[in-house]
Amino acid sequence: MFPKQVHRYLKDFFQETDCQVIEEGEQYLTVQLTIDMDKRIMNRPFYWKYIESTNGVPSPSQLTLISDQNNLKDDVKGEVIHFGSYRLNQLFEVTKELGAYVQMFERLSIYDDPSILTPYLGVNYKVSYFSDKTKETLYSLGINLMTGKIIEDFHDIVTQIDLVSDVPQKAIPLQYIIKPVRAINRLDAVIQHTIQLDDHTWIEEAKKRWKRDQRVLEYFYQDTKEKPDCYEIEAKALEERYNAKVKMEIINGGLFYLK
Repeated sequence: MFPKQVHRYLKDFFQETDCQVIEEGEQYLTVQLTIDMDKRIMNRPFYWKYIESTNGVPSPSQLTLISDQNNLKDDVKGEVIHFGSYRLNQLFEVTKELGAYVQMFERLSIYDDPSILTPYLGVNYKVSYFSDKTKETLYSLGINLMTGKIIEDFHDIVTQIDLVSDVPQKAIPLQYIIKPVRAINRLDAVIQHTIQLDDHTWIEEAKKRWKRDQRVLEYFYQDTKEKPDCYEIEAKALEERYNAKVKMEIINGGLFYLK
């Protein structure tokens, strides 16, 4: 996930959660949090308990997030955020809590003729590679539930479309042919195939680092006939640290009826 993608995600997230964007540059944005969002992400439970118990005037936080520190031109102080950072993962979790599934319709003008809206399933995935290092990648896929055609970067497409949550008056939404459950299976298969085609030299590199550290551990205990419990604990810790794992998870998704 590149800085521009992170920036776009942040802006979309805060606008969708009714947080006002006070200031924005290409590499950063400053937002005024709502009370609800402050409670969710700012970790101030005692402050909010005090305000609510005394009927005080709430003061939600302002947050400046820097999405591209390397190219930051303005003298801006804020929290650097990037893919894999705590804050971005926190926002992913909030996204799940607030709405892992949506159903939206493309807005139609009152002057339009009756229009057929085709159903698409859109799913945003996060793929994580774990060893002693972590790599995370976002994928957004859509699938036409009439034809089965799969569309990459689906999130970027739908964010350019004016969507509403209620069926427009002149819309004729088609009943999908491909059931969403089967569609998700197809999209899962695409992501799994992408993972298989990816460069997995990182796994072998992690194994080399594991063997190197294991040799160091063996050296420290080479004169010990019976290995103590601490040896087993350290050996297990090395295994947990370097053993390669791949995790694929759905962040959110929804049905989109589009012209």
